[in-house]
Parts: sequence; C-alpha cells; structure tokens
Amino acid sequence: MGFISAFSLFFLSIFLAFCCLLIHAQQPYVAKATTNCTNTADSALGYSCNGLNTSCQTYLTFRSQPPYTNVTSISTLLNSDPSQLSAINSVSETATFDTNKLVIVPVNCSCSGDYYQANTSYVVQAKDAPFFIANNTFQGLSTCQAINDQNRRQTVDIFPNEILHIPLRCACPTKNQTDAGIKYLLSYLVTWGDTVSAVSVKFGGNTGRSLEANGLSEQTPTIYPFTTLLIPLENPPTSNQTISPPPPPASSPPPPPSTDTPNNGSSSKKWVYVLVGVLAGIVFTLGLVTIIFYALFRRSKRKPEPIIVSESFEAQEKSLNKKLDEESQDFLDSISSIAQSIKVYKFKELEAATDNFSPSCWIKGSVYRGYISGDYAAIKKVNGDVSKEIELLNKVNHFNLIRLSGVCFSGGHWYLVYEYAANGALSDWIYYSNNEGNFLSWTQRVQIALDVATGLNYLHSFTSPPHIHKDIKSSNVLIDSDFRAKIANLAMARSTEGQDGEFALTRHIVGTKGYMAPEYLENGLVSTKLDVYAFGILMLEMVTGKEVAALYTEENLNLSDILNDVLSKEDGQQSLKQFVDPSMEENFPSEISLFMMVRMIDSCLNKNPADRPAMDEISQSLSRILTDSLSWESSNASGYQRFSRNF
Repeated sequence: MGFISAFSLFFLSIFLAFCCLLIHAQQPYVAKATTNCTNTADSALGYSCNGLNTSCQTYLTFRSQPPYTNVTSISTLLNSDPSQLSAINSVSETATFDTNKLVIVPVNCSCSGDYYQANTSYVVQAKDAPFFIANNTFQGLSTCQAINDQNRRQTVDIFPNEILHIPLRCACPTKNQTDAGIKYLLSYLVTWGDTVSAVSVKFGGNTGRSLEANGLSEQTPTIYPFTTLLIPLENPPTSNQTISPPPPPASSPPPPPSTDTPNNGSSSKKWVYVLVGVLAGIVFTLGLVTIIFYALFRRSKRKPEPIIVSESFEAQEKSLNKKLDEESQDFLDSISSIAQSIKVYKFKELEAATDNFSPSCWIKGSVYRGYISGDYAAIKKVNGDVSKEIELLNKVNHFNLIRLSGVCFSGGHWYLVYEYAANGALSDWIYYSNNEGNFLSWTQRVQIALDVATGLNYLHSFTSPPHIHKDIKSSNVLIDSDFRAKIANLAMARSTEGQDGEFALTRHIVGTKGYMAPEYLENGLVSTKLDVYAFGILMLEMVTGKEVAALYTEENLNLSDILNDVLSKEDGQQSLKQFVDPSMEENFPSEISLFMMVRMIDSCLNKNPADRPAMDEISQSLSRILTDSLSWESSNASGYQRFSRNF
C-alpha cells in the first residue's frame, strides 16, 4: 500500500500540473445555455479570446438543408469564400449537396471584444426570431444570446427584411494547443447520436484533447444537438472525413482452420512469437493503467460515454420523439424563472386532451380545443422563441387579457395552453359581408370595445414596465361564452422601458396593414398611441361591419377624413345610420350614443399621436356609452332582438 500511495501521489502531482497547463486550452461547452434567450452566460455569447493569435483560418461544419443546399447559398449564408468551400469539399463551385450532407466551411475567425467569432449577415424573414435563426437557419453555429448582443438597438424585436449581424462560433488554438501541434479548432455541429470520441475519430483528432478543449471530462462527456463542439486538429479537415461510414457488412462464418504443413511451420511459429509479444505488451499496459486509475479515481465510477440526450429546437427524426418527450421536463427547467406559476404539461396529456390532435378538435391555424381537468382549453402549437410572451403573460393578470395556464415542449415545438374562448375571434362576428348569420347587437359591441380598452389600459398603465401590444386587430380579440372580450397574441408586445420620454424610434416596421399608425409607418415612432390608433380602427370596423381595407375610398385616404365627412353632413342622424352595420337596423342605438362613439373613433385616428386620447380616457367614455346604451336597450326591450351563436 505504501508503494501505491507514493505512486498515486506522484501521478496525481503530474496530473494536476498537466491540468494547470491545459486550463488555458479550455473553452466552456455551451450545453443547455442556448435554450433560454435571457440566459447571457459567457458560453452562450461565444468562445473566449484566449488563443495565441487574435485571428486565424478555421473551419465550421454545416448540414445541407433547403434552401441552403449548394456551394453558392451556403457560402453566402456563412460568408465563406465559395472557391475555398468547393475545393475543401472536393466539388465544383456549381455543385449541389444532398440533403443533410455534412459540409466543411472555411472561415476567418477573429476576436471581437471578449469573444472569437466569424462574421456574417442575415436578412430576417417573416416569423423569424433570434432563437429560430440561431438554431434552425444556422443550426447552432450561433446563439440567440449572441445575436441579441451583437445587434443592440432600441427595440428587442426583429422584423422582416431587417439585416442582422450574425456572430458564428469559432476559436483559435491557445499557446498550449499550438505547442502540442494543434493548428486548427474545427467548430463541429453536434447532431443526434454523436459522442465526443466518435466525432474526434471521424476527423482524425484525439478524444482527450477534444474533451479538454471543451472543458468536458470522461465523467461528464454529454453533448447536445444544435451546439458546437471544438475539435483540435493538426491538419485541415478533408471531404473524406464528412462521408458517413457504410453499414457494417453482414457477419460471415469463420474460415476453416488451416492445417500446418512443413512449408508453413516456421511462419506459424513467427506469428506465435508476435502474438505473445503483443499480448504481453497489452497486459503490461493494462496493469499500469489499472494502477493509475485505481489510485486517482477509485472513488468514482467510470461511466460509459452516453449517446447524447436530445433536447433539440427543431425535431428532425420522428423516431426520437419519445426520447424528446421524456427529456422535455429537463428542457423546461430552463424557463422556470419566467414560468413559476404556469403548469408544465407532458405531451401525452395534450394528446389525450385533443384526441391525439384530432381534426374534430381543430379551431383555426395551429390552435386546437382540448379538454383538461374538466374544462376546455385552447392549445396552440408554436415555433421559435416564446420566452418573451410567456414572461409577459406570467406576470399579468387581468380579466380582459387571455390567460396562459400551461406550456409543453415536445418534438421541437412549443405548445401553449390558454383559457378557452368559446365564441372564437371577434373577426368571426363583426364583418357583415363575411359572417353566416352571427351578428352582435349594438350593446354587445360597446361592451366588447370597453373590454378591449380596459385590457389595453391595464397594459399601458398598470404593468411594470408598461407594455404596448402592437398588434391589436379583430382576429386578436377573443370572445368568451358571455360575449366578453379577451385580448390575445402578445407575441409582438414590447416594453416601453428605456424609452426617452413618451416615444421611441425604430427602423423596423411590422404589423397588420390598415391597423398601423401613420407615424409608425412613416417615421418608426413607437408609443402606446400605436395601440390607440389600432383600437380606433377596430371600433370603426365594429360600427360599420366592414374590414378596414373596404373603408378606404381611394388610396392613402386618411380614415379620419371619412368620419369627418359623415359627421359634417347636414342630414346628421340619417348619415350616421347609413354608416352603421346594416345588421343593427332593428336595434339601432340612440343618436347620442352613436355620435359619441364616432367622435371617439375620430379622435383615436388623429394623425398627431399626441392628440389621441389615452386608453384610460377612452375606457371612461365607453363606460358612459355602455350605460346609455343599456338604458336605451331596456326602454326598447319589446323591439329588441338579441343575436347569439349556438355551440
């Protein structure tokens, strides 16, 4: 035991000294840090600038996926020289790769602040989000945190046709690695089934060096899809290393034993000597390794290198869905800080609630009706980053804002579970030319308008910090079984925190045609008055029964001009009646109530945002109109006809 103790101390000292030398060769592996865009861990922002050089030639990998399937499109996306890309992959510059083909991409890597990166740019497409761009378009070569950090601006939103600067994950060798003969650090994109040892062997690298380069160990070697793994290489990668190995050949029966003859006797003896020598060497080596292992790690249990646990952002193999479901709870732990009061559902619970997402439960788009815990719920399938919407819905609590009751992550998709609005979207009720006999009375319309105004007033005045919805329209207002309104779809909502005064500027315009305020379209001016303008359009549609596009009599005509034209006519009430939805002819409101409503709509559509009323003032006016309308309705009860929808 004395010999073993001395032996252990000797190797332990050597081991610790070696580790100290390697500490500067390590880059922290990103692991699960990219699953939450609010997590700004250093590993998610990039690889540290700890190399011998501040810039170097390096290589990325990328898997060919439409629309990035040829040399030109991939080199453009990743800002690589197409001639170098074609040469290293042994193809022509006009070549097209098979789908999911692993492509080597030469890039220049350099320090930018504290982190290495290769720089490229990307034009935002419809429905893109940093999370989706990083993990779908760039497959994990960047992160949503790095994209947000690289594109600091007044708004956190991104919009179609906006140009984003994308930092790609790369690194240059440290002095320790260079002294050991390492010339390149390949940024390899991890996929399902990968292990550190398998990837290292694939590119002719060393497993131990790969573990060290990524701050991993033999005890903690787990890697995840849509992350990058640095592979230290002495030589540039080659196209032969990207070819998937063929399946192993079918086993064949062993050859019959050979019979010794005088001619092969000496040869047989020679092989015996060689075999004995090899076996002796193996036994000696195993013995030495066993002693070292026992001395240093006798208290730890060596675990085999596991196949990676898949917690991907876009599921690519149906066969792994079951595995994804089992791991979704771990994945959702990453959003626990923003979803403390929201239930996390298992996917099998949502399948049971919707009869396996049966067409009979389909509502519209990607929304299904489910039956959970004795009550109905609306279950919406969502792609991309939903953390911002979850965070906002988790901290607001108002009757007129749709309530988020739970979330689920499965198969690369988010499922958001909302309270159920039995009567669907307001857009199904208010357009006279489109509906199928489902009309709202005047009083119902005023109540719905008041509900929406109250919900917006809560967002503008009673959340901390205040928020702007930014996408108020009839399809984003849901009607419950009592014909009360709930504002939905807060995906575009943004905080007013950090604005200079009441207004802020943005160059990124997004929204629904007809509902966007002129100062936003023309100058990028952002304020709560955007919602006031959109609310004015919504009320105008509710009063007229027409979609906003049908209200324009000529291109670019200010809608406020239409109202002023109606209000200024000499026939007064008759003009107003002709302006109102024909479905309300039998229960037309009092002239005073209608006049007040149209005047309020006109003030909401004022071209100068500062002259538009605040939602608090609008709520008070609508409350008075509702009181007058209810009195009128009561006095005309004998002739009043209430319209409702049967479910």
